[in-house]
Amino acid sequence: MQTYMGYSIGDKLEWVIIFVYEFAKKHNLSMKQAYNYLHRFHGIEFIDQNYGYVHTQSFTSMVNDITEYCNRKGGKLQ
Repeated sequence: MQTYMGYSIGDKLEWVIIFVYEFAKKHNLSMKQAYNYLHRFHGIEFIDQNYGYVHTQSFTSMVNDITEYCNRKGGKLQ
Protein backbone atom coordinates (compact mmCIF):
# COMPACT_ATOMS: atom_id res chain seq x y z
CA MET A 1 0.00 0.00 0.00
CA GLN A 2 1.39 3.38 -0.98
CA THR A 3 1.70 6.08 1.65
CA TYR A 4 2.16 9.81 1.53
CA MET A 5 3.74 11.43 4.56
CA GLY A 6 2.79 8.39 6.61
CA TYR A 7 -0.84 8.26 5.46
CA SER A 8 -2.38 5.76 3.08
CA ILE A 9 -3.14 7.44 -0.25
CA GLY A 10 -6.44 5.55 -0.33
CA ASP A 11 -7.47 6.78 3.12
CA LYS A 12 -6.47 10.33 2.26
CA LEU A 13 -8.35 10.23 -1.04
CA GLU A 14 -11.45 8.79 0.63
CA TRP A 15 -11.41 11.57 3.26
CA VAL A 16 -11.04 14.30 0.60
CA ILE A 17 -13.91 12.89 -1.47
CA ILE A 18 -16.20 12.81 1.56
CA PHE A 19 -15.07 16.33 2.48
CA VAL A 20 -15.86 17.65 -1.03
CA TYR A 21 -19.28 15.97 -0.80
CA GLU A 22 -19.99 17.59 2.58
CA PHE A 23 -18.73 20.96 1.31
CA ALA A 24 -20.95 20.70 -1.78
CA LYS A 25 -23.98 19.77 0.31
CA LYS A 26 -23.48 22.67 2.73
CA HIS A 27 -23.16 25.22 -0.10
CA ASN A 28 -25.73 23.71 -2.50
CA LEU A 29 -23.10 22.95 -5.14
CA SER A 30 -22.44 19.95 -7.34
CA MET A 31 -19.39 17.87 -6.48
CA LYS A 32 -17.62 19.30 -9.54
CA GLN A 33 -18.45 22.89 -8.57
CA ALA A 34 -17.29 22.26 -5.00
CA TYR A 35 -14.01 20.68 -6.12
CA ASN A 36 -13.34 23.48 -8.62
CA TYR A 37 -14.01 26.12 -5.96
CA LEU A 38 -11.79 24.37 -3.41
CA HIS A 39 -9.04 23.99 -5.98
CA ARG A 40 -9.26 27.60 -7.20
CA PHE A 41 -9.18 29.11 -3.72
CA HIS A 42 -6.50 26.76 -2.33
CA GLY A 43 -8.72 24.68 -0.03
CA ILE A 44 -7.48 21.41 -1.55
CA GLU A 45 -3.89 22.58 -1.15
CA PHE A 46 -4.56 23.48 2.49
CA ILE A 47 -6.08 20.04 3.12
CA ASP A 48 -3.14 18.32 1.43
CA GLN A 49 -0.57 20.26 3.45
CA ASN A 50 -2.44 19.89 6.75
CA TYR A 51 -4.01 16.46 6.37
CA GLY A 52 -2.52 15.24 9.64
CA TYR A 53 -4.71 17.76 11.47
CA VAL A 54 -7.77 18.16 9.26
CA HIS A 55 -8.64 14.46 9.10
CA THR A 56 -8.93 14.34 12.89
CA GLN A 57 -11.61 17.05 12.95
CA SER A 58 -15.31 16.74 12.23
CA PHE A 59 -16.43 17.31 8.66
CA THR A 60 -18.80 20.05 9.88
CA SER A 61 -15.97 21.90 11.58
CA MET A 62 -13.63 21.52 8.62
CA VAL A 63 -16.28 22.62 6.09
CA ASN A 64 -16.76 25.80 8.13
CA ASP A 65 -13.02 26.35 8.55
CA ILE A 66 -12.14 25.70 4.90
CA THR A 67 -15.03 27.92 3.78
CA GLU A 68 -13.57 30.74 5.87
CA TYR A 69 -10.06 30.02 4.57
CA CYS A 70 -11.23 30.11 0.94
CA ASN A 71 -13.16 33.32 1.61
CA ARG A 72 -9.91 34.92 2.77
CA LYS A 73 -8.33 33.72 -0.49
CA GLY A 74 -11.02 35.45 -2.58
CA GLY A 75 -13.86 32.91 -2.68
CA LYS A 76 -17.23 34.31 -1.70
CA LEU A 77 -19.55 31.57 -0.41
CA GLN A 78 -21.93 31.95 2.51
